[in-house]
Amino acid sequence: MAVTRILVVGPSWVGDMVMAQSLFKTLKRQNPDAIIDVVAPGWSLPIVARMPEIRRGIALDVGHGEFGWKTRRALGESLKEERYDRAIVLPRSLKSALVPWFANIPVRTGFRGEMRYRLITDMRPFDKTLLDQTVKRFVVLGLEAGDFPDNCEQPELRVDPQKRAEAMQRLSLLAQKPVVAMMPGAEYGPAKCWPIEYFTRLAVELDEAGYEVWVLGSDKDRPAGERIAVQSAAKNICGQTSLEDVIDLLSMAGQVVSNDSGLMHVAAAVGCHVHAIYGSSSPGFTPPLTSRRDIHYLGLSCSPCFKRECPLEHLNCLRQIEVPQIFASIERNASVSASIVD
Repeated sequence: MAVTRILVVGPSWVGDMVMAQSLFKTLKRQNPDAIIDVVAPGWSLPIVARMPEIRRGIALDVGHGEFGWKTRRALGESLKEERYDRAIVLPRSLKSALVPWFANIPVRTGFRGEMRYRLITDMRPFDKTLLDQTVKRFVVLGLEAGDFPDNCEQPELRVDPQKRAEAMQRLSLLAQKPVVAMMPGAEYGPAKCWPIEYFTRLAVELDEAGYEVWVLGSDKDRPAGERIAVQSAAKNICGQTSLEDVIDLLSMAGQVVSNDSGLMHVAAAVGCHVHAIYGSSSPGFTPPLTSRRDIHYLGLSCSPCFKRECPLEHLNCLRQIEVPQIFASIERNASVSASIVD
């Protein structure tokens, strides 16, 4: 029996790429010998490399929002020799379906969208009611037409202990006390971000309670991390880590406090207990895919609005999630974890 060769066109956001592993796990469960390659933005390849289901990640070097016809055509034609049996296109845009088309892959599965009928041969209906979570929208494309995912497998990213030790030494991270990681950023916009002054007050309380606090994020988050670190004993490493570093370092954090962000999903996939704070977005749509989680969401009448900035200019959906609530949740989980160890 010939080995099935599958090319997946992956998503463009960190969290979505992590959640896509649920699809890859499904494909491998159906056919353990399947070869799976993933076309993805170059920045996301470190995530793909930590997924044991994937043979290789293939960089698609086009800017966000760029059509990139020539680049997509060149990549697709270069992949013809791979002779893939099937392609799965996760994004719903027309441009995302071009690479498998140029690669002459015979079966190309994707959702209906953006008039791409010639590009997608296995067109699936897109029902927002049934597919009420991002992860379900990914996994269903790996199933037979008409089937529905009853239970999506949780992402699990591999950790490299040697690289983790090197990163800790470079950043002077000790982990001599229980580590709580904070991720105060969210690429989508400020309506997803718990106030920095709340993160700061929480960092102070955690230090006094005997925790070590690390603040992680991109270079954009460095000022926010500095505000937290200046007023507390937190270690600000925003902008000093690669995505690969973050995967390894988060595996040292027993608990994580995070906005609904890509790094929240990374933390869930390396085994952290996630305290996920939701404002403008919905925990029903993009929950951290782990049983080790506490969801902090008020469900106000104005939320979820899915806006980048609060349209009412009060941000009550986040401001009314108080610091004592998060601190108590962390302490409660620490007590449960300690009792299990004992």
